[in-house]
Amino acid sequence: MRFLITGGAGFIGSHLSDLLIEHDHSVHVLDDLSTGGIENIRHLKGDPRFQYTVGSADSHAVVAELVDESDIVVHLAAAVGVELVVNSPVRAIETNVHCTEVVLAHANKKKKPVLIASTSEVYGKSQALPFKEDGDMQMGATDKGRWAYACSKAIDEFLAMAYWRERALPTIVVRLFNTVGPRQTGRYGMVVPRLVGQALAGEPLTVYGDGRQTRCFCHVADVVQALFRLMTEESAYGNVFNVGATNEISVLDLAQRIIEVTGSGSDISLTSYDEAYGEGFEDMYRRVPDITKVQALIGWRPSRSLENIVRDVAAHQRHLARGSTPAMRLAV
Repeated sequence: MRFLITGGAGFIGSHLSDLLIEHDHSVHVLDDLSTGGIENIRHLKGDPRFQYTVGSADSHAVVAELVDESDIVVHLAAAVGVELVVNSPVRAIETNVHCTEVVLAHANKKKKPVLIASTSEVYGKSQALPFKEDGDMQMGATDKGRWAYACSKAIDEFLAMAYWRERALPTIVVRLFNTVGPRQTGRYGMVVPRLVGQALAGEPLTVYGDGRQTRCFCHVADVVQALFRLMTEESAYGNVFNVGATNEISVLDLAQRIIEVTGSGSDISLTSYDEAYGEGFEDMYRRVPDITKVQALIGWRPSRSLENIVRDVAAHQRHLARGSTPAMRLAV
C-alpha cells in the first residue's frame, strides 16, 4: 500500500516510515521541518519505496496531490511539546486545527482512510483514572495557555468523528500517551531526552514542580506497531483508541532511574513550574491510559521496559555527540 504521513520527518513519523518500509509498503512524507528534521529520514532517501516533500499540511494544493497518490493517510503533523504550546499558543492552535481540516477535506474527496494522532492531553484535569476513551474531559480555564493544545486536539477528534458519521470517511483517532525513544528531541520540553541529555553531560537533572507527578512512558517502537496494525484494521474505523504504557512512575523516580541506567554522577534539581513555563502554569498530576480497547481489537500491548527506553535514548544521544548517524538498534 501507499502511505502518506504528514509530519513524517518527526520523531514518531520517521519510526513509522521505517516500519512501513520494512513491510514493503511505500511511504511519502510531508513535513515543513519546523519541528521534524531531515536527519530523521536521511537513511531512507535512497530507498525507491520512500519519497518526501518539504511543505506544510496546511497547503490545499500539496495535500490534494499527495492524498490522490496514497491509499492511507496518517496525520501526525502537529505542534510539539509543552514549551512550544506555552510560548506560541496561536501557532499551536492554528497548526493543529487548520492542518487537520485540510487533510480530512481532501481525504474525504477520495474516501481515503485517515488515522489522526491525538494526545492524552485531551483528558485535561480529569481524575477518572485510568483514562478511558469514552470518559469525560475536564479542561482548565481559557486564560491558561496550557490547555490550548488539549482543546485544539479535541477539536481534531471531533472533526474526525464528524467526517466518519456524517460523510462516511474512514477515520481512526489514536490518543498517544508519553511516547519516547531515539530521535526524540528535548528542545520542546520532552522530559526523557532532556533528562538523559543532562545525565550524559554530568549536569543536574532538572525536575519541574515537586517531581511527584506521574507518567507512563512507552517506547516509540511499540507505539508505531499499534499505529500500523490499527491502520490496516477496518473494524477500527470510527473509533478512538488510547495507545501507551500503563506502568506509572513519578518524574522524580524517572530522574533517579536515568541516573542509574546511564551511570551518571549527576544530582537532581527541583525547579518550579512558574520558573520553567511562566506564572500560573497548570499540569496534569497523573496520566494513565486504559488500553483495554486497543488490546481487545488488535492484541497490542507495550513490550519494552523503561530501562530499554533509557538505554536507547542514551545510545542515540551518544551517537549524535560523536557526530555519527546512529543505527536503529533497539533494546529488547
